[in-house]
Amino acid sequence: MDADTQIGGANARFPDTRPSAIEAAGSDEAARRGPGHEALVAAYWKPVYRYIRLKWRRSNEDAKDLTQSFFTAAIEKRYFLSYDPRKGTFRTFLRVCLDRFLANDRKFESRQKRSAELVALDFDAAGPESPEAIFHQEWARSLFEDTVDELRRSLQVRGRGICFAVFERYDLAETPATYDQLAGDFGISAATVTNYLAAARRELRSLLMERLRAVTTSDSEFRREARALFQ
Repeated sequence: MDADTQIGGANARFPDTRPSAIEAAGSDEAARRGPGHEALVAAYWKPVYRYIRLKWRRSNEDAKDLTQSFFTAAIEKRYFLSYDPRKGTFRTFLRVCLDRFLANDRKFESRQKRSAELVALDFDAAGPESPEAIFHQEWARSLFEDTVDELRRSLQVRGRGICFAVFERYDLAETPATYDQLAGDFGISAATVTNYLAAARRELRSLLMERLRAVTTSDSEFRREARALFQ
């Protein structure tokens, strides 16, 4: 897995309140529940899958099956209705639901016995060991990856592919290019490199905040999760 990438700034503004996918998923109206469920699955399936791989030491195929089974059960049994934002973030609530689902699932127990020797993972290199820390790490990684993809598509559609290419080679590369290298490769000035990086970072942060707003239920939870994401 790629190393975590952190962006942000102390003076950034939070976006205006947006409809919450969590509230939609708990709605009595099927027309609202469907899009709410889709948004939550899209936001959390990657961290759920990676968490199952890391924390529960499942094989690739088992983790895929269990991820699908978990979200199917969550939707059919309406797990999300029991979420109380006064008791913590939705991210923590979802992880607790996932741990409970995995611990109680008989199919999971039988898979564990059959494939315990099939997967060898280096957990010392995997990072934090606590369940909360692992899930947070994978949630942040997934959120960032998906938002970078959205930024790439957005800039390319608007004819600003060079802006993303500069951002990718400087902020996302393991060995960043220098400003002079970027200026020479793209035929632009060093000042333009600075402007492109600032614009891409600003838009990425805005897109991240929009995605985060959709999976929180209140301003206070949104701010807690934003701090956790950018710290």
